[in-house]
Amino acid sequence: MDSKDNQKAIDILNGIMEAELAGVVRYSHYSLMVYGYNRIPIVDWMKANANEGLLHAHRAGELVTMMGGHPSLKIGPLLETEKHDIGDILRESLEHEKSVLILYKELLNLAVSADDILLEEYAREMITAETLHSDEVNKMLRSPGALEVYKP
Repeated sequence: MDSKDNQKAIDILNGIMEAELAGVVRYSHYSLMVYGYNRIPIVDWMKANANEGLLHAHRAGELVTMMGGHPSLKIGPLLETEKHDIGDILRESLEHEKSVLILYKELLNLAVSADDILLEEYAREMITAETLHSDEVNKMLRSPGALEVYKP
């Protein structure tokens, strides 16, 4: 990978790190704002997503340092909508997941064009994980028994 592509990859990875850390904050906050009969399993699910986001951020940061870059200390955008209905929380979560997925796809495109197998495999793995996670949120937003995909 040439130095220009290397720097672009580092920039994308830092963006991924920032977005994943924002997810940690979001899911941690959301887990505190869930009320009602189904609180415990939803809170556990959100805490697990916060922990997963931290692992994802750490992996991206490790790649940044492997490539000779400096990991970002920033956190991606945090939006407090003051909407704490579980449906609102899940819709916000789905939008966040889509924005992270865009970054992983951008990294994949760069990795393919630069013929970097390591970054390509990493990006593909993370795209798969994020897509499955988005699907999980999508299914949570559907009415019981609904087969059609939720579309915001």
